[in-house]
Amino acid sequence: MKNIYLPQLAQITSVKDETPDVKSLTLKLKDGAFAYKAGQFVEVSIFGMGECPLCISSGVGQVKDGIEITVRGVGTVTRALHELSVDDEIGIRGPFGNGFPVDEVAGKDILFVAGGIGLPPLRCLINTVLARRQDFGQISIVYGARTPSDLVYKDELKAWAARQDLEFQVTVDAKDDGWEGNVGVVTTLLPKVTIAPKNAVAFTCGPPIMIRFVIIDLLKMGFASRDIISTLERYMKCGVGKCGHCAIGHKYVCLDGPVFSYQQLEEMGEE
Repeated sequence: MKNIYLPQLAQITSVKDETPDVKSLTLKLKDGAFAYKAGQFVEVSIFGMGECPLCISSGVGQVKDGIEITVRGVGTVTRALHELSVDDEIGIRGPFGNGFPVDEVAGKDILFVAGGIGLPPLRCLINTVLARRQDFGQISIVYGARTPSDLVYKDELKAWAARQDLEFQVTVDAKDDGWEGNVGVVTTLLPKVTIAPKNAVAFTCGPPIMIRFVIIDLLKMGFASRDIISTLERYMKCGVGKCGHCAIGHKYVCLDGPVFSYQQLEEMGEE
């Protein structure tokens, strides 16, 4: 990106309904694809409407000449994104943030714990790791949502469940008539995880209250604070550490994060 304040144009090449209020958009970048790390985010703009930060949900190199974003329609810009169609153009600034430590955890067992719309940033990491499957030990994915209809990437969940080289579990808070799987919050699945914490790293994303209880349970399981890695949810308005909206003490979530270990979060001193 030549100018951190100037969006480059991106054309929507596909739109997929994930849930009643979540869509995935595949974007082709007009100036050519940029290099990014799993866990980084972009500032997405609709001209005349505004701009908002969104994670990159596609694995590194998964989308040729572009990226994928997954959007819940909850605000002015995200609802406007939901109204767009194939061939429409939007603006993209980025990528921003530090990203997940993929190379640093090579050789270790990996546990992913995701809740609801917290799966998209982890999906980027999961698919990046699976593309390098031989570089990692045992892999476990645990995912929970409010209802079966709120599960994102339903086809991909089936593909993960069918793989023989990873452990996959999914749960919902409330079942419907057709649901035959686990029922309960995502932490109810952690006792079923077979990964031993000794040589493992846990990555978790989801609503803040979910992350809080997941971390409590991971610590009880024996994971060290440095081996529990999550993201902070803040309004990263500018994305480049200028506006101050995402500041926590002397840290800027957009620059120093959004990915932090629990050890780092403890040192930051804010719940």
